[in-house]
Amino acid sequence: MVTYHDEEWGVPVHDENALFERLVLEGAQSGLSWALILSKRPAYRVLFRDFDPAVVARFDDDDVERLVLDARIVRNRAKIVSAISNARVVVEMHGAGESLEELLWSFTGGKTHHNAWRSLDQLPSSSPASEAMSAALRKRGFRFVGPTTCYATLQAAGMVNDHLVTCPRWRELGGGS
Repeated sequence: MVTYHDEEWGVPVHDENALFERLVLEGAQSGLSWALILSKRPAYRVLFRDFDPAVVARFDDDDVERLVLDARIVRNRAKIVSAISNARVVVEMHGAGESLEELLWSFTGGKTHHNAWRSLDQLPSSSPASEAMSAALRKRGFRFVGPTTCYATLQAAGMVNDHLVTCPRWRELGGGS
């Protein structure tokens, strides 16, 4: 968790596969601890083929069964099926000349929003941006993308800098500038 905090959380992500990974893992985390998901991330990366939406979109019922039976990941059928379905939506977007990166970053105007929280109890579980993102993703057919999951995605992908102002990472990532 410390390495994730110090090296990844809040760092801006623009790569399509990495953004798709954030969405899938934040959706998988719903109702569970992030420490659990982080411990399973290496297996997710292997089983979900480095989160390449074009590959995951081709997963079929046999792949779903294979994944549901694999204890190295969260074996929730609905979450697994949603990841595959969401990959298909991303592929449709690509076919229409759109990118997941442009869509997700549009909710912060294409730049990181730096909050200035002084204590953990100030961090929200959602925001107007995450609520708008959730609505837009759902309208496109994405699943497991509620406002809380979208807010966690905003944080994980560096669209929102929610490091506390007392944390060195807040300033390192552009807070206060």
